[in-house]
Amino acid sequence: MKVYPPFVNLPAKIGLFLLCLVICSCNALKRVEEDEQLLTEYSIHADGEKITDPLVNSLVLQKPNSRLLGIPLRLHLYNLAKKDADSSYQAWLNRKDGRRERLESLLSKKQVKRLGESFFVSGYSDWLKRVGEAPAVIDTARINRSVQRLSSYYTNRGYFNNSGSYQLDSTGRQRAAVRYQLDLGEPYLVDSLSRRIASPAIDSIYALNRDASLVREGDVFDLGNFTQERERLTTLFRNSGVWNFQESSITYDILRDTLSRDDQQMHVELNIDNLRRRGDSAVTDEAYRVRRMGNIHIYPDHRFQDGTQKADTVRYDNYIIHFDGRLRYKPKVLADAIFLDQDSVYRDIDRLRTYRQISNLNTFRYPNIELIEAPGDRLDANVYLSARPRNSLAVDFDVTHSNIQRLGFGLGASLITRNVFGGAETLSLSARGTFGLLSDDTQGEDFFSEIGGDINLIFPRIWFPLVDGGNIIPYYMLPKTRMTVGTSFQKNIGLDKQTLNAVLGYSWSSTDFKKHLIELLNIQFVRNVNPDRFFNVYQSSYGRLNDVASDPEYLNNPDLAGFYEPGDTPEDPPNLTIPEGTTGFTDAIINQGLAPTDSQDYADVFRVEERRQRLTENNLIFTSNYTYTKNSKTGINDNSFYQIRWKLEGAGNLLAVFTNIVPFNENDSGKKLVFGVPFSQYLKGEFDFIRHWELNATDVLAFRTFIGLAVPYGNSDDIPFVRSYFGGGSNDNRAWFPYSLGPGSTSNLNDFNDANFKLAMNLEYRFPLVGDLKAALFSDVGNIWNVWDSEDDPAATFNGFSSLEELALGTGFGLRYDFTYFVFRADLGFKTYNPAEPVGKRWFRDYNFANSVLQIGINYPF
Repeated sequence: MKVYPPFVNLPAKIGLFLLCLVICSCNALKRVEEDEQLLTEYSIHADGEKITDPLVNSLVLQKPNSRLLGIPLRLHLYNLAKKDADSSYQAWLNRKDGRRERLESLLSKKQVKRLGESFFVSGYSDWLKRVGEAPAVIDTARINRSVQRLSSYYTNRGYFNNSGSYQLDSTGRQRAAVRYQLDLGEPYLVDSLSRRIASPAIDSIYALNRDASLVREGDVFDLGNFTQERERLTTLFRNSGVWNFQESSITYDILRDTLSRDDQQMHVELNIDNLRRRGDSAVTDEAYRVRRMGNIHIYPDHRFQDGTQKADTVRYDNYIIHFDGRLRYKPKVLADAIFLDQDSVYRDIDRLRTYRQISNLNTFRYPNIELIEAPGDRLDANVYLSARPRNSLAVDFDVTHSNIQRLGFGLGASLITRNVFGGAETLSLSARGTFGLLSDDTQGEDFFSEIGGDINLIFPRIWFPLVDGGNIIPYYMLPKTRMTVGTSFQKNIGLDKQTLNAVLGYSWSSTDFKKHLIELLNIQFVRNVNPDRFFNVYQSSYGRLNDVASDPEYLNNPDLAGFYEPGDTPEDPPNLTIPEGTTGFTDAIINQGLAPTDSQDYADVFRVEERRQRLTENNLIFTSNYTYTKNSKTGINDNSFYQIRWKLEGAGNLLAVFTNIVPFNENDSGKKLVFGVPFSQYLKGEFDFIRHWELNATDVLAFRTFIGLAVPYGNSDDIPFVRSYFGGGSNDNRAWFPYSLGPGSTSNLNDFNDANFKLAMNLEYRFPLVGDLKAALFSDVGNIWNVWDSEDDPAATFNGFSSLEELALGTGFGLRYDFTYFVFRADLGFKTYNPAEPVGKRWFRDYNFANSVLQIGINYPF
């Protein structure tokens, strides 16, 4: 009997639910009075042209009820709620059908009463109203206000003579659409510019930077340009020594002919007044002046509630450091974190960079910088630093999900010590353990565990022996040096692994949007604890080998008799034993000439043995890499942005250089060994691009493309499994399980399919559903291939543009629930184009719920 997954009948259930919902509340006018009209749609037209700009559309105050697949779902949910919950409750109390009495026989009357109140009064109806949406009844007052907002918007953009109106168009019984119409007229232009600046210092600074002005002669008047120009000038003056400049000092006088509607020329005068100070009895004017920095005082370990002065001082590089007893911090570290320099012109950006770098030290809380006017147009600065606790303990618990782990529970603890060597270094000792269940497509037992620990040492600067990192990467770029040594023990995932790793890396941010990461050394040693379990874990490889061994030619060979065990039933053929039988049969075929080297049996056994050796041998991966990331996102509410990430990695090149100096041992294959392990050698490049478009206030279109290629050479014929690519999974092509897609047009060739070349593209339309429940429609394209490595199967290798026909296409839909701190995601993917099927039968072959794939994930995939 064929057993279907529990979600096979899901579409029928959803359809039945929607049908019942439509039958019960198909009347969208249920809450619309006879003298009212339901708003069904609206449009904005300016000079006869339809406006689709999301910003302009956001000015409309009243909009139609939201729709899902053309159905006003939330309106129907709202209509299901009882209009008068109290009367419904009273009717329920007065019912004589015996249902309430039967409840009272099980519960007390008081409990039944409370149950009815919670259901009718505060529960069922309130919930429907909360997740639903009241009908958008046309409100002419709100429509008129929308007209005024639209008119004001275009007035601010130079269309001073515009006029607005609206009309209602009937779209059915008690239904209407609103058409907003604006006659813009001719825009007004900035004909000429002049300025009146009270402060000579401000006037000089403005004259030097006038060409960068956002208000230019000949441009259409736009109030937004004037606002941005005020912000630009304020930033300019504060970064040019005018530390107390106020944006309110900037005003504009706009002169135009108000008697003639045909004269669209405007004269704009820029006014910058002096600083106004409000005293006890009068307001005084003072000319803005350029200030230079005077004395700069640093107070580490400052206690804000203690106003006493520090007894001891030390001067370092024109900075005066105040302390009591012993100074716990190296003066150079404190001085390097301050970008305000004595005798230099004050710049507000230096103050902001000081805040950021002090926070980057991870030793002090957010600092306080006090600026005090001093004689001679000077500014003295007091920098107050409050230290964080030297030692702290952090314990965390989390729920994890990955391509291998169906569900995991992690527990970790970290001991953090700050200012280890007096230079604001941070040392952390961490231990972690993860326990849980494996995904359904893994072999063996369901339970897994992983324990590990790390030692991390972070320097808030570029550290390298005999090199001043400040001359390489400026401190305002928030440089960090990270040294990590760690180990982990993984049980019941694959062959069980022990991993040792060490990292020496540098990171910095050249701007707020650009980040750089260099790992000068990234060393990883992977030891397979139970290599003899290979054929127990990788059942596909065992099945391929056993299929060859089941040929009567080998079954009847007396030299191979000891490699078999009887089948589960007398009718079943014998199977190779593990590991003696599999090892002996492989040796007989490959090394003892039992099968001709040009036969298919030899090729099949050779491929299985090659994969076994690759996945069971220990790996030493000695790499250096560089990663560049640019993200244009300006804030958490920015839904229109892009992100570019590219990475270059080289492995084994330094060790290869040493082979020309120091003689290395070699294995039987001629590979150089380090501590008895062949080191990996390859070049790897990745490019990842993400783009989001905000379609309106709630809907987002997200796109991602990924290209990755790793080429082995020298001491390697293949890429280590831990550094190779795979297809499928909750963050990749969601119509396939992890490691089940590809390579190329192969179908489930191995239990965990990997390759060294990957192409992937994802497109996802995200929109709200009900409350915090959101939905998405997605399309995933991609595959993996082998290229320039030891794989010779034409179906698994990339052979030029013709191989692009093997790009798999998965489509589907998903639900997301926003828990504020994270998003829980469930996606249902359908195999739309499956390259593993025969040519001509690849489209929609398994496009059904029985063959769909449910992916569970945390947060958005990209």
